[in-house]
Amino acid sequence: MKHITIDGMSCQHCANAVKNALEELGGTNVSVNLEEGYAEAEISASNEEIISRIAEEDFEVTDIK
Repeated sequence: MKHITIDGMSCQHCANAVKNALEELGGTNVSVNLEEGYAEAEISASNEEIISRIAEEDFEVTDIK
């Protein structure tokens, strides 16, 4: 499980865009916490792939654990 901290999400549309992006990378059990600014997913994609894909949605990944 990866915990991905994301800046820039402000509405449910933003959260859905992040969820869909992570699922496109093969993520499962994806959840997005809009209020706290993070997503969690079972995902094997590299951190660089995750950062790049989230950036395509105009959000910034600030941390991945």
